[in-house]
Amino acid sequence: MHFLLTNDDGIDAVGLKSLSIAALERGHKVTVCAPLTQQSAVSHHLTLSAPLIVREVPWENAKAYAVAGTPADCARLGRLLSDEPIDFVLSGINNGENAGTATYYSGTVSAAREARMCNMPAMAVSIRYNADERTRLTLARLAISLAERMKDVPLPRLSLLNLNAPSLPPEQWKPLRLAPMSDAFYLDTYERRTSPRGAIYFWLESGLKVEPHRPGTDMALLEEGHPVLSLIGPMQDDMCWLAANFPDLAP
Repeated sequence: MHFLLTNDDGIDAVGLKSLSIAALERGHKVTVCAPLTQQSAVSHHLTLSAPLIVREVPWENAKAYAVAGTPADCARLGRLLSDEPIDFVLSGINNGENAGTATYYSGTVSAAREARMCNMPAMAVSIRYNADERTRLTLARLAISLAERMKDVPLPRLSLLNLNAPSLPPEQWKPLRLAPMSDAFYLDTYERRTSPRGAIYFWLESGLKVEPHRPGTDMALLEEGHPVLSLIGPMQDDMCWLAANFPDLAP
């Protein structure tokens, strides 16, 4: 298979390299197209009013490009920069989970969504904070194996896979589960301050405050120590599609 790898943490992110290692060790071809700088929480922003400067960067056993743009820009440009058709797009591994309502803000998820809008199968891959290299590589290998299973299974129109994992050592992971997204909203707010010159400004509060997660949703299972696979898209019943195509993972 030919994988296009992208992310929102930037071209130098360790999670991107983990995905590349896992794909190459399975004998796959890899093209990397990622933002030049950190682009977390930019959601599905596309660059419309500035040129997208592209720079080829050294990468072991792969072509790699850094783009002065957003994750969604990179998903679009990656297929143009590639010398062969793309079989699957992987976005990540993001440093921090992208589950529940976080998916609406995520540049990682939006890059995968843009790939689907360009008719390329795609998966967003994220891990909770403070994961070490061994744990990231375990998740990368899991992502590659799931993508291999999807080679001949068409994803529903505009739908993408979303894989999240705990940052626990892999031997402490509970079994991979299928789950719907949590619908719990963020409750954090802003702290109002006044500058020495009298200007009013705001800082987003540190620390995340979120409503309780419903049992069996992606965030609830992730907090219990399960890696979780979800389907994000316009389907009325995403879980039925997941269970039909991953019957061994269904609860």
